[in-house]
Amino acid sequence: MTAVDVKTPEPFTIPCTDGLFIRGEVYRPAETAVGSVIVCHGFKGFAHWGFFPYLGRSLAEARLNAITFDFSGSGIGPDRESFTQPDAFAGNTFSREQDDIENVYDYARRMKIIDEKFGLFGHSRGGGMAIIYTAGHASEVNSLVTWASIGRTNWWTPEEAMTWRKKGYAEVTNSRTGQVMRIDTDLLEDVELHGATKLDIAAAAKKVKAPWLIIHGTGDETVQSSEAERLHELSPGVSTLRLIKDANHAFGATHPLNEVPPVLEKVVQETVKFFVRNATSG
Repeated sequence: MTAVDVKTPEPFTIPCTDGLFIRGEVYRPAETAVGSVIVCHGFKGFAHWGFFPYLGRSLAEARLNAITFDFSGSGIGPDRESFTQPDAFAGNTFSREQDDIENVYDYARRMKIIDEKFGLFGHSRGGGMAIIYTAGHASEVNSLVTWASIGRTNWWTPEEAMTWRKKGYAEVTNSRTGQVMRIDTDLLEDVELHGATKLDIAAAAKKVKAPWLIIHGTGDETVQSSEAERLHELSPGVSTLRLIKDANHAFGATHPLNEVPPVLEKVVQETVKFFVRNATSG
């Protein structure tokens, strides 16, 4: 695959109805694009973390428009790097992230970044969101790639849920910054209300019709690779499973990404080829 020049990433901001914003950028090839890909980050992630800019540029070098963005409830502020919006993070939900993907798609259509169909990428929690969105938008998503995807939206025990509700919030620590980050009961209630219907990742996996590349490291310390195997089993004839021996949750990436590890280069190139192949297959 011959790489083409990439234009300077174009920033964008999409206002949400409650005063929050979706901030992102578009990586465009200097030549006519053959397709487009929307890229979704995961929990405690953001569009400028580690491998995401590298992935965006790699997609654009292959003549794909790549749209990377911060979910409105990511907690990342206008500097696109720091968690300066703790209330947004605390109130984020899976349903909100589905709305964010829809808003990014609508924006990309209005700005003629996407003609109609597009590829969808998700890492970790973003992978689960991409699976759900793809299942519900079969006429729009022409290809799906998930890395280290979660396989369920409910990861807590009944006892933990009870404590969460009684206290009014749960807490997680950001290992990179050391910040203790609050999660309000909005997320808990969202899953209790919709977890068996529109937020059921396993059920969504069965409904995916687009070609789907599932990549997961066997050394993933955050999401076990058995989740990838289960998703693959739920989508026979549609998905392709790639288990990367000993690879961790981020495929060797760190933030900032000063050097591209071989395992990351491998999965990025396979991902890019997959999206190109399906963007140009008619």
